[in-house]
Amino acid sequence: MFEKLVGIICNYVEADPEQITEESRFMEDLGFTSFDFMSMLGELEDEFDIEVDQQEAARIRTVGEAVSYMEGLSE
Repeated sequence: MFEKLVGIICNYVEADPEQITEESRFMEDLGFTSFDFMSMLGELEDEFDIEVDQQEAARIRTVGEAVSYMEGLSE
């Protein structure tokens, strides 16, 4: 799931996939805007057939947190 998420992240910001780690922060490290982040969440919902809770999503800061959250939804 991490690799797939990295691919999706690269659709939204100019980031080198090799530089993205689970500790990468969406806003501070990757340069996401709030709009980018919400747009990406919509794509993740479609891609993984999950429903993201907006309040839960607002607490996600890192790529690793996003992966953990999505894995929890996929179970």
